[in-house]
Amino acid sequence: MNLNISILTRKGIFSVLLMAGLMMAGGRASAQLRDYLNLPDHDNKKYYLGIGFLYDNSHLQVSAHPNFLASDSVLYVNPLNSGGFGVSGMFTFHLMDHLEFRFAFPEFIFSSNSISYHVNYPPAGETQLATKQIQSLLLGFPAQLKFLSDRIGNFRVYMMGGINYRYDLASNSSARKAENLVKLTSSDLSIEAGVGFQIYMPVFILSPELKFSQGIKNVHSRDPNLQYSNVIDKIRTRQIIFSLIFEG
Repeated sequence: MNLNISILTRKGIFSVLLMAGLMMAGGRASAQLRDYLNLPDHDNKKYYLGIGFLYDNSHLQVSAHPNFLASDSVLYVNPLNSGGFGVSGMFTFHLMDHLEFRFAFPEFIFSSNSISYHVNYPPAGETQLATKQIQSLLLGFPAQLKFLSDRIGNFRVYMMGGINYRYDLASNSSARKAENLVKLTSSDLSIEAGVGFQIYMPVFILSPELKFSQGIKNVHSRDPNLQYSNVIDKIRTRQIIFSLIFEG
């Protein structure tokens, strides 16, 4: 009987020592993993700030007015791709696991759009092939939802979608001497969707992001008395924006 009790005692002591050893090893592994992760507590923040640097490739979607077919003064209208750049502040709220709300305060984009015309009767001093440039300084207020994947080490993927209200500080819609201009309204509203990657660095998060923006509002301030404007009915904006976002 004493022998059995001794054996059970030794087995119990061995089991306790084994469990203690496993717990210590697990604690060391967890500590090593935590030391490996950059910004391990970042995902527990209720909110965080950032700044983004943007490259914008824009294109105007032009629909012809019935006057275009009825008139022989303009043979074709062709919108061209144009580039721009900008900067944006970011404010992000953590709503729940894998879901965040982000808005900019605000987004500045310096952009230009171009439309190419072939005209039969060009104004004095111009050629039959004419390109009209529209300069813009866009002040944007995007609001977006971000859907994030699980964090794998120092890497995370997210998708986002939302809306963006923009105001053009350089709008020419009120220009009086506009014979050779295509005038755009000052306000625009667009829907946006994109994908990005969060790379956790030692002191900040770097997020390359690609975003598509489609205008849903007609921004053409049509003037039937202008040669370059009366052949166009509606103009909507379309943009592809690549951003490098730094957050902390």
